[in-house]
Amino acid sequence: MNEPINLHAGDPVDPRDAEVPSRVVRWVRRDAPLLALDAAIVVAAYLSTLVVRLEGDVSAWYWHNFWVYLPFIVGIYLVTNHLFGLYGQMWRYASVLEARRVILAGLTAGGFAVALVTLTTRGPNPLPVSVPIIGGFLALIGFGALRFESRLFAFRRREYMGARSRVLVVGAGDAGAMILKDVLENPGVGLRVVGVVDDDPRKRGRALYEVRVVGTLETIPELVERLDVDQVLLAIPSASSALVQDVAARCEEAGVTLRVLPSVREIVGGRITARDFRDLKIEDLLGRQQVETDLEAVAAIIAGRRVLVTGAGGSIGTEIVRQVAAFAPAELVLLDHDETHVHDALVGLPVTTNARAVLADVRDRERVFDAFARYRPELVFHAAAHKHVPILEEYPEEAVQTNVLGTANVVDAAVMTGVKRFVLISTDKAVRPTSVMGASKWFAEQIVRSAQGRGCVFCAVRFGNVVGSRGSVIPTFLQQIERGGPVTVTDPHMARFFMSLQEAVQLVLQAAAISEGGEVLTLEMGMPVNIMDLARRVIRLSGRVPGKDVQIEIVGQRPGEKLVEDLVDPDEAPVAAGYDGIAVSRPRLPDTPMLRSALANLEDLARSRQAEEVAAKLLSYASSRMGTLGSLS
Repeated sequence: MNEPINLHAGDPVDPRDAEVPSRVVRWVRRDAPLLALDAAIVVAAYLSTLVVRLEGDVSAWYWHNFWVYLPFIVGIYLVTNHLFGLYGQMWRYASVLEARRVILAGLTAGGFAVALVTLTTRGPNPLPVSVPIIGGFLALIGFGALRFESRLFAFRRREYMGARSRVLVVGAGDAGAMILKDVLENPGVGLRVVGVVDDDPRKRGRALYEVRVVGTLETIPELVERLDVDQVLLAIPSASSALVQDVAARCEEAGVTLRVLPSVREIVGGRITARDFRDLKIEDLLGRQQVETDLEAVAAIIAGRRVLVTGAGGSIGTEIVRQVAAFAPAELVLLDHDETHVHDALVGLPVTTNARAVLADVRDRERVFDAFARYRPELVFHAAAHKHVPILEEYPEEAVQTNVLGTANVVDAAVMTGVKRFVLISTDKAVRPTSVMGASKWFAEQIVRSAQGRGCVFCAVRFGNVVGSRGSVIPTFLQQIERGGPVTVTDPHMARFFMSLQEAVQLVLQAAAISEGGEVLTLEMGMPVNIMDLARRVIRLSGRVPGKDVQIEIVGQRPGEKLVEDLVDPDEAPVAAGYDGIAVSRPRLPDTPMLRSALANLEDLARSRQAEEVAAKLLSYASSRMGTLGSLS
């Protein structure tokens, strides 16, 4: 038997022909429940309106007309909802735009329903006009409740979720409001706000997102006990250190954990969430307010320029590299003698940064000159240095080789290759130095400032102790606490100035922007912090009790240490900086020939490994304040 020939048996199938039914199936499966609920809402709204309108006495004529018109009315609503985009939405994330669509769809469909009832017959209306009007209003409410129920009833549902940490929020300002909203909308963060405290009397008793301002800072210990608080959240990004210390002391009294928001400069885009809170850091308790940086001025000297950082693998050098990269330099050169550290600094940069590493030691004059000649930097940050006081007391020749002669190499290379701006990272220990390390950095300052006027703007920036830098006192304390103690303090009266790593580098960048040449810039750092008090704070911050869980041991003052460091030499003439929080001085420029003679003398002593003679000569030069270099050399 002959089979009919199918001429199209081998023709390819148009994929669009298969897509149409599949899209319809997906749409029906996805939105069929919502369609059914919408239809049920319309039926219930119109049926209840008819019954109530006629006080339960609905005539057979009205019943007949109701059931005839009802399918058309339901169809009008479903089609209108579809046209206004009320299907295929993720209503959990609906906003004002979606709410507007629900209202417009309901009003439009209601209007068509009224027209259907009033315009389709010439005689009496088949249904009372109030039925489509009131029924349409009820249907609109039903559509909105159905779609926004996850938002409308979320507050109640959260009460039945798993155990959450009970928190007290400090601060009823904009940040506090953002935090409350985020906590209420995102139960997954595991927090339940039980109250807000604020010292503003106008806010007492008022509510933020249904959470009341229940007291002031003084009442924190009482509220922690009464409200069974698990932790306190300080929701004030601009909080001063004094305020943080006050709140921390009250939380310590109450035996509850304190968490804080990052500073304003750390918050991206101004948006604050409950996930931004972090544990209290020692930087928050150092008793001073951070200085704001003129970002426009900094950007003007970095953007599109070639920048070189020595000591780029160190803690300060790495942070300089990171912050410089944010200003889009044309090229960023990382120079360091430590392969691992410079590699870590390099890979931590954004992939868009045009950065490269140079493995070289600043003590190697030829390698330094080669690097400068190859990359031709326009801006140099000289952070390479030895910095540990006790070690350099034992090896002063190493301090000379790196801090003194290494600085001379970098300065000479900068002058030779036409660098425009040069910033030396110095230390408060360079003021009236009593240690080898301080004397070597004092000498480095003289070298840098002696080069002023040779086509480049040279300046130095003095730091106090930088929190978080490798080898500083706080990481040392933390390591001792981790081992169970004791925490060692050299003298109960010893005090130091402290600044955060980020702020220290911001000062460096600001110095590069405002320097006119020959200055020494120092951050105005308030009162020095007593090291004994600091040790107690770090122990408490680690969740332990000083003297009970961890002992503090006095070990005696080490060679070269001062009880309190100076930031500015009294003999240095102050200069108006024009920037709050930054002190600028202009020391007397050293005599260059005498300086070079002293350098040659130190170089000879260092290469001959005469440690005692090197230390004595360094300190002698520093104490002479360059006034009698000729006789000393």
